[in-house]
Amino acid sequence: MVMGLNMATRQAYGQALLELGAKHQNLVVMDADLSKSTMTAEFWKTYPDRFFNMGIAEQNMMAAAAGLAVSGKIVCASTFAMFAAGRAFEIIRNSIGYTKANVKICATHAGITVGEDGASHQTFEDIAMMRTIPGMTVINPGDGVSTMILMRQIVALDGPAYIRLGRASVPIVYNENAEIEIGKGNCVKDGKDVTIIATGIMVNQALLAAKQLQEKNIDARVIDMHTIKPIDEEIIIKAARETRGIITAEEHSIIGGLGSAVAEVVASRFPVKMAFVGQQDTYGESGKPDELLKKYGMTAEDIACAAEKLGRTE
Repeated sequence: MVMGLNMATRQAYGQALLELGAKHQNLVVMDADLSKSTMTAEFWKTYPDRFFNMGIAEQNMMAAAAGLAVSGKIVCASTFAMFAAGRAFEIIRNSIGYTKANVKICATHAGITVGEDGASHQTFEDIAMMRTIPGMTVINPGDGVSTMILMRQIVALDGPAYIRLGRASVPIVYNENAEIEIGKGNCVKDGKDVTIIATGIMVNQALLAAKQLQEKNIDARVIDMHTIKPIDEEIIIKAARETRGIITAEEHSIIGGLGSAVAEVVASRFPVKMAFVGQQDTYGESGKPDELLKKYGMTAEDIACAAEKLGRTE
C-alpha cells in the first residue's frame, strides 16, 4: 500500500478517460453540463468529436447513451450521483439495463462528502438502487489507483455498469501494481479478531480504525469491497468463519447498500454477528466533509467503536 498521497476518485476517473480514449477509438463520453466537476473536460478538449454535452437533461443523456451503445459505441455517461441514479433511474432501468447496453454510468459527487452542496445533492441511495437492476455491475473504488485500474476493466467489460465516484480527495491506498479485479474483494490488512468490510472512501477510514483497534489489542482484518455487484461471496464467508464478526462501513445508507449485500451473503451461507456503519436513514446537510462524516457517524472512530461493541456482544 502507498499511504499519504491524496486524490479524488473523480480526478482519477478524468485521467483514466484520457488513457482509455487513446486505446478505444469507439469510446464516447457524455456529460450533463458538469464536465469541470465530473472531470470529463479534458476528454472533451482532447477528443471533441467523441464528447457530447447533453445539458441539464440527465434522462435524455441516459437514453441517448443507450442509443449510442447499441450502435456499437462504449459510452461513459457522467453527472452527479444524485441526478444519475435518482433523476434518471427509469431510463437506466429500461433503456440501459433491460437492453444490456454497453453504458458505463460514471457518477461523481456521491455521499456525504459532497459537503457544502447539502442534502439535495448528497445521495445515500444510489448503490441500493443500481444493484437492483438485473445485470448491472456496481463499482465503488476506494482511491485513485483502484479507480484507474477498475476503469480499464469496466470499459473492457461488455454491458452496463455503475461507477460511484467522490468529490473530496482521499488518501491513496494501493500502488500501481496492485492486483485489483472486478468482483473480487481485496484484503488490505489481515487480522484474526474482527473483520471490517469497507467500500469507497471508507476503506481509508477502516484502515485507520484498524490501527486504533490494534492499540486495544484487537486485530482487525480490513477488506476493500470495491465491487458491490457481483459481490465476492467467498471472501465474506472466509472472514465470517475466521473472525468473530463483521462490521461494514460505507458512505451510503445502511439500508440496501454494502451492509445489506454482505448481510444477504452471511444470512444465507454462514450467519455471524454484524454491525453497520453508514448513513443511518437520515438526510444530510451542508457542511465541511470531515465535520459531516463525524456528525453522521462515518469516521474511523465510529468504525472502531462498532468493532469493540461487536466483540463484547454475547
